[in-house]
Amino acid sequence: MMPENREPQRKFEEFAYVLENLQYGHPRDTRPLYKREPVVQAVGEDFFTLLELIPVPGAPLQAGERIAIGKWGRDKIDHVKRRIDYEDLTQNAKDELQIVVEDLVSKNEGRFVFFFNNSGPVTTRMHSLELLPGIGKKAMWQILEERKRGPFTSLADIQSRTHIADPKKIIVKRIFVEIRNEDKYYIFCKPPVKKEI
Repeated sequence: MMPENREPQRKFEEFAYVLENLQYGHPRDTRPLYKREPVVQAVGEDFFTLLELIPVPGAPLQAGERIAIGKWGRDKIDHVKRRIDYEDLTQNAKDELQIVVEDLVSKNEGRFVFFFNNSGPVTTRMHSLELLPGIGKKAMWQILEERKRGPFTSLADIQSRTHIADPKKIIVKRIFVEIRNEDKYYIFCKPPVKKEI
């Protein structure tokens, strides 16, 4: 379980997972092959940020591989080229993203249990728990009542005490809502940079 005193949230991803290694650049790049550079599509470990990375020449990279992209420890990535949107991903990268997000939710269960134990309202009329797909007012009140009796200890504990069918599945669905920028609220992902008009 995650401790009550969390460290201040970092602003940038330190690690990412390879979604696809595009040796000849993005398929939509219409420039001649000799002008294209290899790019790696990846998702950040902490904020689920979608990124385009420039690999170190000749670095072997596999889909699903965890790689360092922060200031220190980078050995396979030269630099982060840019942040990208879900629509920029290739179909292979989208398929891999589903696998990686499910895996990250399982590996970081404490982070999501912490959310169930500590989340609060986002407005005077809506609780952040209601941002989870399938959680309405009735389920939200049930969760709040149960956590008063004692903090949840795992996703399985949440499931057994609140009768939510599959907490992991609804967390993954919510992460994808945020990755695709389908809502104005962000509880697990870093919001997109606002584009100036």
